[in-house]
Amino acid sequence: MPDDPVFDCLFLGAYTRDTIWNGTSRRTVDGGAFYFGASVAARMGLRVAAVTRMAPEDGDVLAELRSLGVAVEARPSHTSTRLDILYPSTNPDERVIRVRSSAGPFSPNDLGSLRARIAIVGASFRGEVGEDVLATLVARQCAIALDAQGFVRALRDGVLCQRKWPEAERLLPRVSILKADVNEAETLTGSRDFRAAASIIRSKGAAEALITSKEGVLAADQTGYHEAVFLPRRVVGRSGRGDTCLAAYAARRLTHPAAEAVIWAAAVTSIKLETDGPFRGGPAEVESRAEEIRSAIRSG
Repeated sequence: MPDDPVFDCLFLGAYTRDTIWNGTSRRTVDGGAFYFGASVAARMGLRVAAVTRMAPEDGDVLAELRSLGVAVEARPSHTSTRLDILYPSTNPDERVIRVRSSAGPFSPNDLGSLRARIAIVGASFRGEVGEDVLATLVARQCAIALDAQGFVRALRDGVLCQRKWPEAERLLPRVSILKADVNEAETLTGSRDFRAAASIIRSKGAAEALITSKEGVLAADQTGYHEAVFLPRRVVGRSGRGDTCLAAYAARRLTHPAAEAVIWAAAVTSIKLETDGPFRGGPAEVESRAEEIRSAIRSG
């Protein structure tokens, strides 16, 4: 890693304007992995930068991040990415995503001169972040945390579909942390078993794997498998779950072992799930929830 990076965490991904359909109800919310992720890392007291693409008229959403001290670079696009997210059942792992518009792909120039200890890349779907951008981050000695959704989700007739990631075996050796939900993990590995999927992901070159589902999260590194349950009081804000979990894990992982980082990530995610929008809690609330999760783990 760089000897003296300006930032601890760099988040990269398009802003999304999400219309969420759940049964007969509909609501529109701000989204995007950079937005959910940077909110987490900033509230953990880290030095945070974020690069996004968005239409200028949606720029008001950046005020909250800047108030937290996040250095945000918004690359202008003629339109923001706009998604319709439909939940056809009560299972939050089942959803259909339609793309109404896209802010377009990132280029290495969008990164400017930014560098960080770790770059968390959260593309919405394939084509938003290409190999040239990842190569630029590697050249700057950034560790890379990657959300699989940006590489296994492919656009077909306006709907995002799970597809094999053709470049996986070439690119995964560059990745420090690969996050996938249970459906994405199955697309990548052919298995819905958390441990089996994580093992396959690591065998393809990723140093660590992070697998999420509605129940919780599993992390796998060279020391073994580490699991934690989600313990939300209620589930309201499913959108952004994975973005939040990856950001919390990657940020905590800078200073803590995987076994502790996964509990912290589960605690942050549990709190986020209770409301729409990004995580807005504090360290004391997270530590209290983390202790509940540790107790649940101890009790089996």
